[in-house]
Amino acid sequence: MVRGGVQAERLRMTTDIRQKIREKAKQEGFDAVGFTSSETDPRDMVAISKFLLKGYHGDMAWMARELPDCGNPRGNPQSLMPDARSVIVLGTNYGPGTDPLEALSRPDRGGISVYARPARDYHDILKERLKRIGRWMTETFPENDVKIFVDTAPVMEKPLGARAGLGWQGKHTNLVSREFGSWLFLGEIFTTLEIQPDEPEADHCGSCDLCIKTCPTEAIVEPYNLDARRCISYLTIEHKDAIEPKLMSAMGNRIYGCDDCLAVCPWTKFSRSTEDPTLQPRHDLKAPKLQQLAALDDAMFRKLFAGSPIKRTGRERFVRNVLIAIGNSGDRTLAPTAEALANDVSSLVSDTARWALGRLVKLDENQEPYNPSVQPTTDSVKGETP
Repeated sequence: MVRGGVQAERLRMTTDIRQKIREKAKQEGFDAVGFTSSETDPRDMVAISKFLLKGYHGDMAWMARELPDCGNPRGNPQSLMPDARSVIVLGTNYGPGTDPLEALSRPDRGGISVYARPARDYHDILKERLKRIGRWMTETFPENDVKIFVDTAPVMEKPLGARAGLGWQGKHTNLVSREFGSWLFLGEIFTTLEIQPDEPEADHCGSCDLCIKTCPTEAIVEPYNLDARRCISYLTIEHKDAIEPKLMSAMGNRIYGCDDCLAVCPWTKFSRSTEDPTLQPRHDLKAPKLQQLAALDDAMFRKLFAGSPIKRTGRERFVRNVLIAIGNSGDRTLAPTAEALANDVSSLVSDTARWALGRLVKLDENQEPYNPSVQPTTDSVKGETP
């Protein structure tokens, strides 16, 4: 009788803690909140090991240090906070208010991923909110310690999000929510509090493979497995050197990131545009002109993208991406723009400029103008339908 009473009281307390944290998180602008254990899930360890051993991480050498035998496994939350008992996963909706792929039909413009269009880097926005929640938690719950993370440490946030019930990892490897589609920024709070976990979200992809078929560079090598070395997001943001010509030809006018696999997911039709004022897109980043972006020098680049995650890429890589888009544009009027950079001080820029120029000057006069690949519609999806 006493034991049952203790268990009932413990359940009441953890339920109360969960509710208070949810309310505080919503006040701070988070749209989804879930709880899970800080214990290692062996499936996460297997997944990250397979990814790394196949070399899918490409230039991201820092990930190779996270293999299990390297002492800092990404799949083990307690390696970051040994006394953690629970992980709170928080999601912020950043759904776009317009077609995220609209810029792909405008060959003289650049396609920038939805997440990078706001004036401020989402990492900074979420970190500020998480810090406020963390301070509140340490004040509200005695003998509680916390650590916060926003894509800044070896945290497998998408599997944690799935375990916490925020969604499931789709075949494109991103988290999919029945309420927000694939448009969720994630952040985590590790805590020494022992909080009752939420039920994991089931996989609702069914037999749909639209994201796999849509990928311009065939980076999704099989369901739930992505080769980052072929992914346009990796190529335009992480990859520091020249890009293989075959891949450049498939990149179209995507100059920073790629939203194709997210946008075509059938569950996206249930998503809604964000109402968060800090995540509204800058008008000049929705579909910027390639000609103007190619003319940026280092100072101009830094000024234009101050506060934006794009700034981290640096002028050289960014202009490389712009020149790839110019080369794919099929627009001969952009040839002088590429020619002007053929002798740039950066060999990465100059080499890419010559590649772009070569594609433009060799255009056959009867060649059809640039036309992005036609995206399949969700009407053709088989299996589970949202």
